[in-house]
Parts: sequence; C-alpha cells; structure tokens
Amino acid sequence: TGKYCDFKNKKIMAPKFDPNSITIIFIRTVGGEVGAVSSLAPKIGPLGLSPKKIGEQLSSSTKDWEGLRVTCKLKVQNRQTEVEVVPSAAVLLIKGLKEPKRDRKKTKNIKHNGTLTLAYIVKIAKILKSRSFSTNLRGGVREILGTAKAIGCLIEKNSPSKFM
Repeated sequence: TGKYCDFKNKKIMAPKFDPNSITIIFIRTVGGEVGAVSSLAPKIGPLGLSPKKIGEQLSSSTKDWEGLRVTCKLKVQNRQTEVEVVPSAAVLLIKGLKEPKRDRKKTKNIKHNGTLTLAYIVKIAKILKSRSFSTNLRGGVREILGTAKAIGCLIEKNSPSKFM
C-alpha cells in the first residue's frame, strides 16, 4: 500500500535511487538518425532521463556510422549520460566497403559485393580483439573472414574462404 511493500508482514520502504551508481545500457540504433522515442522510453524512463534528449545524443554520436545499425553503450551516472559507439564486425566491414548511403525502407536484402584488403581485415580483428572468442589474432582474423563471407564481400578479389 502506497510507498511501502508488505514483506512477511513487515513494513519496508522501497530502496532509494543511488545517484552515484553507474548504469550501463546497450541500445542498437541506426547511425545519424533520431530513433523512435517510444523504443527508448522503457529503458531510459526509470532512470529519470528524457528519451528525446538521449535520442538526439545518440544521433550526434553516430554521425560517422550514417545508415548503419550500430550498438551504442550508454553510461548513466547522476542523470548524466555518456554515449560510446560499439561497432560490430559486420558494421566495420560494411563501412570499409564505402558503399553509398541508401534508403533502408526502400532497398532490402542487399548483397555487399565490394573488395577489402587483408590488411583491413587484420585491423578489424585487432579492434575487436577484446570481444573475440579466439585466443590469438589468427582466430580473430578467421572470425572476421567468416563475417565477410556472410555479408557477401570479397577479400582482395577472392572469396574469404580462400584465406581461412
């Protein structure tokens, strides 16, 4: 009843919100666009933040990733947010292909048929080393080559399978 909850017939008040605690939220958003505020509200609302303001922060920090779906890490402390872009292997590969911007709503199921260099694949593997399941760089490169094969791009005008 009210602010109190009845737990084994004891009146206990609900815990207070600690302003110094750090809350981390991961959100997938389209780079450079202000996403739907309704999708942000359930995640951000309980922390006392404005979904509209967070949407604008997300769009400004993802300008470099325009048109690509990237994961963003929101670090919230004392109602202040810090946005960090956490790109996946597929997003880094697609960005490396330097494809022209497209309308997501009109064009679907695109095959990304460009060519990347092996040096760029190694660079991506080094970037994603901390999130990789492999124990060494060779395994990380193979993970990236598998992703390249899945999105349909070529490595130095050959199939990614050739380098595995």
